[in-house]
Amino acid sequence: MAAVPEPGGHDVSRAGARGYAAEWARAVRRLGFVPMSAGETERLLHLHTVRLARALLAEPFSTRPAADVGRALVEAHLTEPGVLDWSVRALGDCFVAQVLPDRAPTAGTADRVAATQGALAAGFARALRDRTFAQQERIARSAWQARDEVEQALRDSEARFRAVFTGAAMGIGIAGVDGRIIDVNQAFADMLGYSIDELRQINVASLFHPDDAAGMWELYQELIEGKHDSARVEKRYYRKDGSVVWTDLAVSLIRYDDGRPRFTVAMVEDITERYELQQRLRFQALHDPLTGLPNRTLFFETLALVLDTTDAERRVGLCFLDLDGFKAVNDSLGHDLGDQLLMAIARRLADCVAGRGHLVARMGGDEFVILVDDAEEIDDVVAVAEAALAAVAAPVRIGDHQLAVSASVGIVECPVGATSASELMKAADTTLYWAKAEGRSRWAVWDPERSARDIARSALVAGLPAALDRGEFVLHYQPIVSLLEGSMVAVEALVRWQHPELGLVGPDRFIGLAEETGLIVQLGEWVLRRACRDAEAWRSAFPEAQLVVSVNLAARQAEDPAIVDTVADALACSGLPAGLLQLELTESAVMGTAGEPLRSLHRLAGLGVRLAIDDFGTGYSNLAYLRRLPIHCLKLAGPFVEGIRGDGPEAVAGHRDERIVDALVRLAHALELWVTAEAVETEVQAERLRALRCDTGQGRWFGPPAPAAEITARLRGEGT
Repeated sequence: MAAVPEPGGHDVSRAGARGYAAEWARAVRRLGFVPMSAGETERLLHLHTVRLARALLAEPFSTRPAADVGRALVEAHLTEPGVLDWSVRALGDCFVAQVLPDRAPTAGTADRVAATQGALAAGFARALRDRTFAQQERIARSAWQARDEVEQALRDSEARFRAVFTGAAMGIGIAGVDGRIIDVNQAFADMLGYSIDELRQINVASLFHPDDAAGMWELYQELIEGKHDSARVEKRYYRKDGSVVWTDLAVSLIRYDDGRPRFTVAMVEDITERYELQQRLRFQALHDPLTGLPNRTLFFETLALVLDTTDAERRVGLCFLDLDGFKAVNDSLGHDLGDQLLMAIARRLADCVAGRGHLVARMGGDEFVILVDDAEEIDDVVAVAEAALAAVAAPVRIGDHQLAVSASVGIVECPVGATSASELMKAADTTLYWAKAEGRSRWAVWDPERSARDIARSALVAGLPAALDRGEFVLHYQPIVSLLEGSMVAVEALVRWQHPELGLVGPDRFIGLAEETGLIVQLGEWVLRRACRDAEAWRSAFPEAQLVVSVNLAARQAEDPAIVDTVADALACSGLPAGLLQLELTESAVMGTAGEPLRSLHRLAGLGVRLAIDDFGTGYSNLAYLRRLPIHCLKLAGPFVEGIRGDGPEAVAGHRDERIVDALVRLAHALELWVTAEAVETEVQAERLRALRCDTGQGRWFGPPAPAAEITARLRGEGT
């Protein structure tokens, strides 16, 4: 064990001293606040450990080093009472054994240790007492101290306060409870541009900024009434020259001994530069860097404030604006020019709309939103939208380019209490989509019923693929009857959706969606294969009926190069003869068909499949073109048949429709085509069609669409 040689033949253990100092440092830090790092504390206490050890070994023996160590502890701010207690006890318990291992315990050693403990405690106490006197923190508690020392300490304290008051860089002011300024320092006077004498003639209330006078005066009143002991706020004052200074103000109440308010002391710091920096940073955080308009964050903060603080019956409006074709400008002329265009549009919107007191914000990209928080009716919001559209529509000159852009606007207006920020924005976004879908350069107004329909439509679109996988589609068949004989010669397969929640859904609600999504090809193939299987079952059970099944073929199916193979495979898998299958195509899908689709029609006809044109007469057909198509049947559009009525107010129109049907039937027969009339609802219609030599009819008069089982029953003779 390394040791330090000492007089008298005894050594101080270096390792023991370090260990003792480390333990001492841990105890000190555990007992209270230490204004030093752990390493600094341990190094300081190691020095004191060595001083105490050498004092114990010194000849002649003196307690002065121990007293110095006690004072040094106080000077190092290690003044927690527990620190002294631990230091004294540890000096007696383990110091000699740990730090002076070569010193044999003797009565003399014990006496020296006891004297050292006393000197350490006395030095600590004297130093603590001296510091207490100097700081005036415990004068009242030192009843034993002489009166003259107390008075001297008070005089010293007053002198120190006056020195601080006079020389402080921070403004300090003292005022009575009536608000009259008693005294201020030079820093306070300089801050506001007054002289000290001028301020001594002013009431503190006259310094309050008019924008916050009411709140500040209320706060000051509560302070001088004794409701609070202190207050701290950031507030502004006018300087003598009229400029504004922002301050961090801390006010404390000084009371009499009986608790009554006596006067107030204000500490005022000039924070104008810091406040202006904060405002610049806030502006940057809440405004779009390109256009300078409020951004999404500020818009939603403002909208939330309007919704939270405005009467629930008042109305609020939004105009959600999006530039039409802005991407084309960016792609063709570059993003730099696009940014300049956005800045020009933003300035116009700010000039024409923000000037009316409405908030205009850039939501991102080429989207802007206008908040109309004082709308009385929808026309007020529409007027704002029209003004915005007019501002955007004017040509914009940027460099050598003159650009003409337009915009679409979605408008939402409703009572404040009936909505939320997210609901408003969702509705505005949906309405903007409507405006763009209706042709752009226009506005559209929120319609809850239309939105509900769109939501229902979207739900159907989302559910279509899974519905096909789960087998939720079913076929109903509508009879096609010979007008001459009255017998059922064919059926048309009509798909229905057996929705698990909505029940049986008609094709008018989902066929268009299937065509938009492309699912019509897969759905149409399922209908074809199922219809072929049902038709083959009827042929097998009722061979004499020779019932034809007619299946609708969508335009996208007809354009599919694999359609011929699909039909051939459906016939092969079901066993149905090709002559008992009729494929119906709309007039618009057939007329003008060329290339691969026309070849597909000829190949289908080559299979022996019958082809029919559905809803014939509603389009603008080139009648001569019919001669080029392998068509077997024309199905007359329902409106012509509906016009064939008995005598009455509509007789003239009915006769006109009857002549059209007559001409179409004659044309079809001249082309050796079969004719089916759709939408036959009455006996009168059926009789007149029969008189016009129409071949077959289809409609409610002959039977509504029904499940396959009902067709089977009818073939058995159980139905009509």
